[in-house]
Amino acid sequence: MSQPTAANALAKRTLLLAAAAMGFAQTVLFAILAPLGREIGLIEVQIGAIISCSSLTIFLVSPLWGRASDMWGRRKVLLIGLFGYSAGTIFFAGVFQAALLGYLIPLIALALLIATRVANAVVMAAVTPSANAYMADITTVKDRIKGMGAIGAATNIGSILGPAVGGLLASISLLTPLYFSVILTLGAAVLAVYALPVLPKPKEIKVLPKLKYTDPRIFPLVVAGVLLFMGFAIVQQTIAFRFQDVLALDGTQTAKIVGVSLMLSAAAALIVQLLVIPRLSVRPFVLLRMSMPMMMVAFAIMAIADTQTMYIIAMSILGLGMGFAGPGFMAGASIAVSADEQGAVAGVAGACPPLGFTVGPILGTYLYSIDGTLPYWFAFGCYFLLFFFTLKFKDKH
Repeated sequence: MSQPTAANALAKRTLLLAAAAMGFAQTVLFAILAPLGREIGLIEVQIGAIISCSSLTIFLVSPLWGRASDMWGRRKVLLIGLFGYSAGTIFFAGVFQAALLGYLIPLIALALLIATRVANAVVMAAVTPSANAYMADITTVKDRIKGMGAIGAATNIGSILGPAVGGLLASISLLTPLYFSVILTLGAAVLAVYALPVLPKPKEIKVLPKLKYTDPRIFPLVVAGVLLFMGFAIVQQTIAFRFQDVLALDGTQTAKIVGVSLMLSAAAALIVQLLVIPRLSVRPFVLLRMSMPMMMVAFAIMAIADTQTMYIIAMSILGLGMGFAGPGFMAGASIAVSADEQGAVAGVAGACPPLGFTVGPILGTYLYSIDGTLPYWFAFGCYFLLFFFTLKFKDKH
């Protein structure tokens, strides 16, 4: 699309701010959800169900929002996502507040938390596809990879800041991080109202055959991706319980240390993606194979460690592994199909993380309720099998 340079630059910065705000919003909850849930009388599996239900919702509705942005326009769908997240989070936090004050019994609180979080996920899912599509519309083919990479980096930065800032704000109250995320997304939404021009709709949209998850070219990657993110989700959802139980911490202390560990994990992944991978000349599945032993070491440490330092080291190692695995997975999917199928394969690959995060939290919290080490040994076993699965798969491209 041809737009004035100044307007184009402002639009790009606005998209990056929106991506960073959503990265913050999606990860800030991991630092506080476990202690918050326990404060209102929920057990581990119930807390995991909140994340699993919202992740399943994102998995189901994200493609619908992508198509809606073609019909309604990128800007409108992006604003629905940003304003919708802000409103939904206020309701979600309000349920927690009512439960903390004793107005709701745990079972009613759980039902309302799942309902409000699912409703929030429905609109929150609009942000990523509309922001990516808007960036694609305002960049040339030559600059598109750079533009999409910038959105990914902005999301990662928000993901790093989310747990860290959330852990610090938890010293005020466990709900303060949620209200702060509302301020950020509202700010991004208001800026988008003024800074994002309405783009003209394309005159013709080429409809290609739907790419199936079972397509033999990408099916091994789909299996690898779902298992990969399921194991990561198991850790993200249970590590707060592990910190709190093994180190005998209260809710605020738990939120702080979980925030630091998640920040270091995300920072390690970002360092690998920015500094290491550009210097490597290896095929995508080689990156996946390199990542598996690292993450298995991290899971083993989490299972046997009993000190704060060892847990933080384990989370940092896990971040390094995910730094290799994520790009390997996405690049492997991209080169497996033709140029005309890049949008379709991006949609399939993009569905694997939320599907993994649908299964991981509820499975991990169930295993944790049986034994505190079980989620990490289970993830270790899954990645052990996945490692040999990647050895068998031929990277032909």
